[in-house]
Amino acid sequence: MGRLDGKVAVITGATSGIGLRTAEVFVAEGAKIVIAGRRAPEGEALAKQLGANCIFRQTDVTVEEQMRALIAVAVDKFGRIDCLFNNAGGPAQTGGIERLEVERFDAAMATLVRSVMLGMKHAAPLMKQQGSGSIINNGSIAGRLAGFSSSMVYGAAKAAVIHLTKCVAMELGEANVRVNSISPGAIATGIFGKALGLSTDAAEKTPAVMREVYKTAQPIPRAGLPDDIAHAAVFLASDESSFINGHDLVVDGAITGGRNWSQQQQGYVALRKAFDQGA
Repeated sequence: MGRLDGKVAVITGATSGIGLRTAEVFVAEGAKIVIAGRRAPEGEALAKQLGANCIFRQTDVTVEEQMRALIAVAVDKFGRIDCLFNNAGGPAQTGGIERLEVERFDAAMATLVRSVMLGMKHAAPLMKQQGSGSIINNGSIAGRLAGFSSSMVYGAAKAAVIHLTKCVAMELGEANVRVNSISPGAIATGIFGKALGLSTDAAEKTPAVMREVYKTAQPIPRAGLPDDIAHAAVFLASDESSFINGHDLVVDGAITGGRNWSQQQQGYVALRKAFDQGA
């Protein structure tokens, strides 16, 4: 505990899943935080739970004025901003390229990419003035490899986030402000249910199902958890990572590492049987 003592952080998308757990862990590690989300009842309840070191501000992360105001709250209430976790996101339209709707494409890009840009835009001058800061953007393994999302739009948006992170890191690094991304693998949250058309309330009840579905998807024999991303964010927000900049930290249990060992060996067994039958 205490890895974030004295730090002030802003966390978007904090009313559920990864953002909610990150807020809890940041406060436990000593940070003062400003959390954002669209659902006021959930955000206010979390702020009450976390106490005086947490403030909630209802925010639409796609609207520039609301993002500017969110960043300003941290400085107004706590005197500075040491970390921004651009975590807010959501699902995008599924299906093939021929059926994509322009309006839904634009809406997804606004939520997943524009919001990240706006957070960095308004945090950057404050962090540069301080001469320090850590910006963390939520990427995805779907932004690194095709076929790891139910939505090609989501994958394209996360690829943009990862590359935008690197571009901004090259600029802000010169002011001792670090910019990195975290790319989660199969994390048991409600986003999968939302992507497949469930209501928000129904989707938030699906993580237990996701834990079961994804427990064998990667070499580590369990699904990823919000805790896994929250602790990665603590590391990037802390002074322990002071020489890490422009990096995409993959937290996926090695699902993108290649074929699982057991599956590979089973393939060889089948190949040997085919050889024996053909001999």
